[in-house]
Amino acid sequence: MGVENYINGHWVAASLKTMPVINPATGEQLATIPLSTAHDVNEAAIAAKHAQKQWAQVPAPKRADYLYEIGFKLKEKKEYLAELLTKEMGKVIEEARGEVQEAIDMAFYMAGEGRRLFGETVPSELANKFAMSVRAPVGVAGLITPWNFPIAIASWKAFPALVSGNTVVWKPSNEAPLMAYELGKIFEEVGLPPGVVNIVFGTGPTVGTAIVEHPDIRIISFTGSNATGSKVAELGGKLLKKVSLELGGKNAVIVMDDANIELAVEGILWSAFGTAGQRCTACSRVIVHRDVKEEVVHRLLKAMDELTIGDGLDSTTKVGPVINKAALEKINHYVQIGKQQGATLVRGGNILTEPPYDKGVYFEPTLFTDVRPDMIIAQEEIFGPVISIIEVGSLEEAIEVNNGVKFGLSSSIFSQDVNTIFKAQHLLDTGIVYVNAGTTGAEIHLPFGGTKGTGNGHRDSGQAALDVYTEWKSIYVDYSGKLQRAQIDT
Repeated sequence: MGVENYINGHWVAASLKTMPVINPATGEQLATIPLSTAHDVNEAAIAAKHAQKQWAQVPAPKRADYLYEIGFKLKEKKEYLAELLTKEMGKVIEEARGEVQEAIDMAFYMAGEGRRLFGETVPSELANKFAMSVRAPVGVAGLITPWNFPIAIASWKAFPALVSGNTVVWKPSNEAPLMAYELGKIFEEVGLPPGVVNIVFGTGPTVGTAIVEHPDIRIISFTGSNATGSKVAELGGKLLKKVSLELGGKNAVIVMDDANIELAVEGILWSAFGTAGQRCTACSRVIVHRDVKEEVVHRLLKAMDELTIGDGLDSTTKVGPVINKAALEKINHYVQIGKQQGATLVRGGNILTEPPYDKGVYFEPTLFTDVRPDMIIAQEEIFGPVISIIEVGSLEEAIEVNNGVKFGLSSSIFSQDVNTIFKAQHLLDTGIVYVNAGTTGAEIHLPFGGTKGTGNGHRDSGQAALDVYTEWKSIYVDYSGKLQRAQIDT
């Protein structure tokens, strides 16, 4: 299958140069995508800019009607999309269904915002004068999305952009582009006006850079690595663009001495090894009170022994492949560093190369103990199925260790003491805090994002996402029949 770009309501061939889309579980080629150029981005931006003038004039509730239709189409195709998602990026089918459901939920939620998009009315300080603020669209939004949640994150960005009156130029990941292709077909099926959404496939250095630098694209929303995010921020900042970044995480589960250990282990397992650890919210550190450390490690090892590894389309599989060979090498590199720095490898740590894993890209679920908070494996994002156990003696020490990394996305605490819980949720320096649950599982009607090196303060999801795609406009209506000067004629 040869995928084409979607520009101005048409599927168009961008380039004779293509790259394959590979199933990481089997090595099978699923499709090819074009290696587009800056010229293709320019065509998409021209179409988006032209369409935006009319799209912004469509009443927001009518724009929302398209999102409702998109939601119904996604619901109709849920199982097909989930299976394709598993094939292109590897996550197990149960997780893939959940991800498609997230896009469905976001379509309906943001459609509801079409009848809200609240501003404010406030009293004026002057007589016979009315004051209010409203949200206005920014213009053309450039969206750059990752491979690990190829439809969910796309929905977090595209749907609030659209309901707010913006148009879109979207670069999906090369590793998992087929969800974008399927979404493009849905946009076409529901009759979204030409140019409102444009999809351009290609590499980050070429297509991504062209999107960030294009003068007609005024918003950049990027989810990905810190290294690339810093470049996006630098380029966008020079051009005075609105830039929203959602970057890495080094998330921790804190297990206190009064925790429900069975529940904590279940939460750690799901957070660390779901999506083969390839989530920005994945648990990669377990900060455990010394009084229960041995029990937590014992139960974790027992649970890890029961994990089944394989193709995500097999309903019995619990851990699928990682995305590609580069990811394997990166994960393995961190495992070697952990061993060199004195951490104790107690389970896993190997690339799986024997049948039935020889055609795919698989890494064993891995557990380190005796990890110090300053070790590289406890500080840097590995983005794979690797857990580090860090022992502490108090809640205060646990919070200090949790906060002692450059990231601030997600954290979790397991305790049955209400005072401990409230103190922790106040002091944990992350954008998301879970109590008696793992570090994953965000819901679409709350803001998603983090502090410190995890981003630049913006949020995906929830009503907060609208702040990325709108500008505030203040309106003053003076019906006094005379010139009134604020702060002077009061």
